[in-house]
Amino acid sequence: MILAEVAGWGGAAVLLLAYLLLSMGRIAAGRAFQAMNLLGSVGLAVNALVHGAWPSATLNGIWLVIALNGVLVGARREPGPQLR
Repeated sequence: MILAEVAGWGGAAVLLLAYLLLSMGRIAAGRAFQAMNLLGSVGLAVNALVHGAWPSATLNGIWLVIALNGVLVGARREPGPQLR
């Protein structure tokens, strides 16, 4: 159960960090941003599944698929990380 809590809080932190960095112009809305979204949504989805929070688990599962698509599409388009 403690691992699910760590995954959930870690996922929330990564999602917020991704949004903060994007809003501050430190990263572009590309592969790095999508990878952070993917990692964060996995953590939150794990936590939601363990706790039986089905609406949250569903939302984060969809978020995960969207972010995975962004990472895969970005990998075909971009040569490397976009940190500024």
